[in-house]
Amino acid sequence: MSTETINSKETLNSPFLQELIRQIRAQDSYGFYRNWSNELMLKPYVVSKEAKRKISVEGDVDPVTKARIMSFYRAIAAQIEQETGLISQVVIDLSHEGFGWALIFSGRLLLVARTLRDAQRFGFDSLEKLLAEGEKMTQKGIELAQKYTEVAKA
Repeated sequence: MSTETINSKETLNSPFLQELIRQIRAQDSYGFYRNWSNELMLKPYVVSKEAKRKISVEGDVDPVTKARIMSFYRAIAAQIEQETGLISQVVIDLSHEGFGWALIFSGRLLLVARTLRDAQRFGFDSLEKLLAEGEKMTQKGIELAQKYTEVAKA
């Protein structure tokens, strides 16, 4: 077994990616993903730069991409909740052109605020970059929640 495969398995077993998989499965009311492997479920999140260039930004963001964006930010919110015990909510506001915001808040405290641009092309260069970005936003949200607990509880 190569080191690359071992690192990939370690990456797949990270708490953030496991939560992302839970979020995807939770939105699957028809059991579409029931027999899918975790790797296959995460595959749409990995989009190479070349593939991104081929995705048109003309027209509306398709519902599958919107669901993928929502699952990503819900995974971050769930991880923040698990660490802090504070209920976190996600709001995604996207225009039909693919521009907007992703917000995660708890009480009156804004934990994560991300501008979304060209949402039609949402994805990461690799599984490791997906993990790194998710963990980074999660950690910053946790730090804010711990620093301003009274605002987050309000």
